[in-house]
Amino acid sequence: MPTAQYDIAILGAGPVGQVLALMLARLARDPARIVLLSGDGGAAQPAPADDPRIIAINHGSRVLLESLGAWPARSAAIDHIHVSQRGRLGRAVIASEDFGVPALGNTVSYADLHARLIERTAACGVSLLSGPPAAVEGQDAGAVHVRQGGLELDCAIAVRCDGAGGQDVQRDYGQHAILTRASAALARPGWAWERFTREGPLALLPHPQASGDYAVVWCCEPAHAAAVARAGDDEFSAALTAAFGARLGRLRSAAPRQVFPLHLKARHAQAQGRVATIGNAAQTLHPVAGQGLNLGLRDAAQLAQALGPWMASQEGSPAGLLADFARARLPDRLVTAGITDVMPRAFATGLAPVEHACGLALLGLDLSASLRAPVARHFLQGLRN
Repeated sequence: MPTAQYDIAILGAGPVGQVLALMLARLARDPARIVLLSGDGGAAQPAPADDPRIIAINHGSRVLLESLGAWPARSAAIDHIHVSQRGRLGRAVIASEDFGVPALGNTVSYADLHARLIERTAACGVSLLSGPPAAVEGQDAGAVHVRQGGLELDCAIAVRCDGAGGQDVQRDYGQHAILTRASAALARPGWAWERFTREGPLALLPHPQASGDYAVVWCCEPAHAAAVARAGDDEFSAALTAAFGARLGRLRSAAPRQVFPLHLKARHAQAQGRVATIGNAAQTLHPVAGQGLNLGLRDAAQLAQALGPWMASQEGSPAGLLADFARARLPDRLVTAGITDVMPRAFATGLAPVEHACGLALLGLDLSASLRAPVARHFLQGLRN
């Protein structure tokens, strides 16, 4: 069986893996010594070009993608974020002008982002291999052993960024997310909406492909999600409008609908010897506040920065640098995972005292810039050391 030799193997060619490849290629003496391993991932997920998801990209992630020449042609700006809860008092509005940024974030289609990243990685000089999902089979003092189908690879460092979270921390939210697209009779360009209901959050994000349309992420109980997803367009539109409220007038959806179960899955350790784990392979989060990909991109950026000295010299073991990387990433991971874990559960308890407390928290954020600023800055760029 053939064995190939590389400096770094990146297992998983989604956006996080591709961004890491682009960043490492800039640091490498020979980018071809970096291999990006694309696996088919099984049949559970659609092909990237057919993926229906609309992704929220925060300000920090946009700056990173633009620096790599990987920003897609189509996007929609988020200038304001309106957060409220159905049936209770309290709301908060976060505006881009409060933080001196052109936009709090943007939405892009996953398909557009993936296609642009493919163009950039194909031109950056790294080696690209596709086949069955790759796996780390072991490591010793000198190398990590990776297998992809019939190919064996030995590399100094392996980075796992495929798969979904880990087994160390797990939570089933008892919620399924309905993804679709809707038009609004009273659309407000540049506004994103997060509406907490008793069953879970309902987000409407400016759609990057049509002004006045919104990407819908509606989290609700599994039986309810299945029922409304199967409903006719008129019935679904009425249910969506009732759940969201009247702020945008009637919501109308005639688009396909996809349903996904929601779980928290995370690994405690992002580094084990010569193996690092980032992105969805390290943590899979609830979609509330749209932090999953942004956290993964911060993983990739900080890992590339941590590996800079080793890539310049290629002397000694990189295990210490990977351990330092994991320690540095821990605060951001804990805070982001904590916020996105608590929010969808706290607002959906059905307990009046808890929901009133949540409403007071929203009101406090709305009235106090000093309270609002650290929360908004975290969602803009993550927790900085």
